[in-house]
Amino acid sequence: MTGFKEFGKSAANAVLERVGRGVGKVQERRPLSYDVLESEDAYLVVFDAPGVTRSDVQVRYVEGEVQVRLDRFRDFHEGFEMRFPGRGLSLDGRARLPPDADVDAGEASATLSDSGTLRVEVPKRAHGTDVAVRSEAEAEETDEADGADAADETDDAEDE
Repeated sequence: MTGFKEFGKSAANAVLERVGRGVGKVQERRPLSYDVLESEDAYLVVFDAPGVTRSDVQVRYVEGEVQVRLDRFRDFHEGFEMRFPGRGLSLDGRARLPPDADVDAGEASATLSDSGTLRVEVPKRAHGTDVAVRSEAEAEETDEADGADAADETDDAEDE
């Protein structure tokens, strides 16, 4: 009778492990939850990133989309054995910014809180470039005017 009891316990463990791994795979296929917020100077994308550390996080900005990959690990707990491995280890998330978002992705930053919240801030591109363009154009006009004055002075010197 003891052998049958051990067999039943072993079979139950195998079923729990398979079901747990299936649950983990489903979680890995489901995209991470997120919010997209906007201020005057940046977009903020907030992802739920439970159980990850900074070294587990990869963040990229590709074609108007913040992409996140989390590769987390299961901690070893001495004296315990895994019965139901239900948490996914590789999690992905993608958050599309609005179509008219003009951002400076090179200046983006990501922070991970102790509670497992990943905040990705993507600053909006500064639109002060018109001033710089005008300044260059004004400088060219000034140079041309200075060149014309210099030519007039040259002509005056030749007349003398």
